[in-house]
Amino acid sequence: MSGSGFMKTIPITEAVGTVLAHDMTRIIPGKSKGVGFKKGHVVTEEDIPQLLKMGKKQLYVLDLPPALMHEDEAAQRIARALSDDSIEWSQPREGKASLKCRRTGLLEIDVPALLEINRLNDIIVATVKTGQVCHPGQIVAGTRIIPLVIERSAIEHMEKLAARYGAIIKVLPFKRLKVGAVVTGSEVYEGLIEDRFDDFVGVKLTGLGCELIKKIKVPDDPGAIAKALIELKGLGCELLVTTGGLSVDPDDVTRAGVREAGAKIIFYGTPVLPGAMFLLADLDGVPLMGLPACVYYHPTTMFDLLLPRVLAEQNIEPDQIAAMGHGGLCLQCEKCRYPICPFGK
Repeated sequence: MSGSGFMKTIPITEAVGTVLAHDMTRIIPGKSKGVGFKKGHVVTEEDIPQLLKMGKKQLYVLDLPPALMHEDEAAQRIARALSDDSIEWSQPREGKASLKCRRTGLLEIDVPALLEINRLNDIIVATVKTGQVCHPGQIVAGTRIIPLVIERSAIEHMEKLAARYGAIIKVLPFKRLKVGAVVTGSEVYEGLIEDRFDDFVGVKLTGLGCELIKKIKVPDDPGAIAKALIELKGLGCELLVTTGGLSVDPDDVTRAGVREAGAKIIFYGTPVLPGAMFLLADLDGVPLMGLPACVYYHPTTMFDLLLPRVLAEQNIEPDQIAAMGHGGLCLQCEKCRYPICPFGK
C-alpha cells in the first residue's frame, strides 16, 4: 500500500471492505460514459470483476483511522439514534439514509430536539412536517453528514444528545375506535334531503381503521340529540360524532343537545377555515366531535386535522387549538392535494 494522508493506493485483490476515495468512470464503447462507482463506495467481493473489466488493478481508497467514521456508517447511526421501532431506515445511498414508517399512524417529531441535532456541525436531518398521517413505507425523513468522513466522537455526542429526548421521530399508532354518529337536521330526518354522512364523513373514519357501530338521524331538537348520544355511548361506542347544527342559526341546537347529554365541551370554535364551528367535548371519558356542515362540501377541514390526533390518543388543549390559526387557512385549490400543502401546518 502506498499514498499519503487518508488516501492510499491498494491492489484490487486487497480492496474488499475499503472505501473508494474518488468517483470511477465506466465507459461502454459506443454506448455510454459515466460514473461506475462513486466516491465513498465500500468495495464488495461482487465489485471486483467489474473493476477489473474497467481496467483497474489498483485503487485509491480511504484508509480511515479508528477516530474517523465513513458517511454511510454515520447516516445509519444517526437514523438509529433518532427513531424507535415504528421507523425503519434504508441502506445509505451516496451517504444518505431515508427513514420510513413501519405502520399507519400519526407522525410525531420532537421539533425542538430536531433543531438541536441540526445545530451540530456537519450533521443534517430533514423531515416532513410533524402531525401528518403516514403509512408503511412512506419516507418521512432523510439524514446524512456533510463531509465524506466525520470524527467518531461527533456521532457519539449526537447519540447521547438524542438519547436524552427519546425517539425524536416516531409514528403513534391509531386506535381502531368504535364510532357512533348522530346526524342532525330536520331536513335530513324528514327525508327532504339525502343523508350523505357515509360518503363524506364515514369514509374518513373507516379509512383510518374505525368501525361505525350505529348512525342515528335526529331532528333539530336538543332532547333527541342528547338521547341519541346517550344511546350510542351505551352501545360501547368509543368515539361520538355529530354533524350539523353548530352555526349561529336559531335552529342549530347541537351544542344544547351535547350539554343536555351531560358532555363537557372542551372547546367550540377554531381558528381554522373551513371548520370554524368545530366542537370537541367529552362524554364521561368518550371523545365527542361536533362537525360543522362544511364537512359535506369541503374535501379537507378541521375534522381531517383533528381526527388523527384523537385516534392517536393525544391530549388536545384549547391553547393548541388557538395555535392552529397559523397555517389554518385552506387555500381551496382547484385540485386538493392535502396533506401536501400548508393547511394545518
